[in-house]
Amino acid sequence: METGLLSRVQGLTWLAPPTSFNLPSRRLLPPRSLRTSCYKMFVPGFGEVSPEAKAAGSLHNFFNFLAVKIVLAQLQSYNPEAYEELMDFISRNSLNDGDKFCSNLMRESPRHRTLALRILEVRSAYPKRDFEWDNLKRLAFEMVDESNTRLMREYVQETSFVEEEK
Repeated sequence: METGLLSRVQGLTWLAPPTSFNLPSRRLLPPRSLRTSCYKMFVPGFGEVSPEAKAAGSLHNFFNFLAVKIVLAQLQSYNPEAYEELMDFISRNSLNDGDKFCSNLMRESPRHRTLALRILEVRSAYPKRDFEWDNLKRLAFEMVDESNTRLMREYVQETSFVEEEK
């Protein structure tokens, strides 16, 4: 082992005090090239679920809602009886939890099970084929930026005593 002031172990460098001094050892940071930088913000309050996982859950339920709307539109034109049955079921069951909704629909009757399977098929196909993910990202950024700008402008106008030009 080296007895000098600098020691290297697995690419990490630290200063070791001379043995004649009674100073606590101070470990230095590894060289910048070996550091892993994390520029993501920590979001407290989500437990073991990331904000992205929460958003995915919300989108999952939203896709279920869209699938129900699509199936209803299809049924309205070619099977009015099934349309009425599904509308009646919707009036008695919440669409807030997509999995619970489909599970209850499957257990209602054999006819309802067929409708539930159609909804499952549509809710799987829509995000894969038709949903515009790039547009979602662009719109989300735009909405946040526009909202922030509007709120900051309103605050500045409220707190500054500048008369508006007429």
